[in-house]
Amino acid sequence: MVDVKREWPYLSGTLIFSSLVSVGLYAGGITRGFGSTYTYLIGNLLLAWLPLLLARLLLRLLRHRPWSGWQGVAATVLWLVFLPNSFYIVTDYIHLQDVPDNEILYVAVMITSFVLNGLILGYISLYLMHTELRRRLNSLQTRLTLAAILLACSFAIYLGRYLRWNTWDVVLDPAGVLFDVSNRLISPWSYPRMMLTTSVFFILLTSMYLVMYNVVRTLRMPPRP
Repeated sequence: MVDVKREWPYLSGTLIFSSLVSVGLYAGGITRGFGSTYTYLIGNLLLAWLPLLLARLLLRLLRHRPWSGWQGVAATVLWLVFLPNSFYIVTDYIHLQDVPDNEILYVAVMITSFVLNGLILGYISLYLMHTELRRRLNSLQTRLTLAAILLACSFAIYLGRYLRWNTWDVVLDPAGVLFDVSNRLISPWSYPRMMLTTSVFFILLTSMYLVMYNVVRTLRMPPRP
């Protein structure tokens, strides 16, 4: 496993630099006359940082407190609520359909920069949680927990893109969120778009994390004599 405490300063500096590159591309878009059209990318990137910060906070708490304590439970719930934002940025490609042909390449590169940063931030936070789960659960339990987390994220992406719910609505309008969620969980086959969107994102997010996890694990293995 990666020694997060030792390598975090280097990793965090790299992540900040990468995010600033995205912001720089956004600023370049303003000089090209985009105005505030893509301001949502900045907001989505800031939200993508929250799960990583919350995961780091949780790891600090777990050094001195049990996970079942209220601090650990609160940090975990907040992390889970904000985690889908890291992956939601992928859906911003939908806005390419409104971009003029002469600007589509620049916008595609700009959105890709934000998407990659969001995915990286989300997967690192998931990896940190994965390491803690492995210390407490067996292999099957850990895999099932990770699958449930990614399935919940995939469903949340559907809620955000098509029903326009966001993280803050969990607090601002919990009744409305609960109504829409319960309707779809009670009769999922009545919502084919939900089934397709959730399934596609679950496959995407799970397969990408599987690749990332195994790449990291392979690179960290000591070389064979």
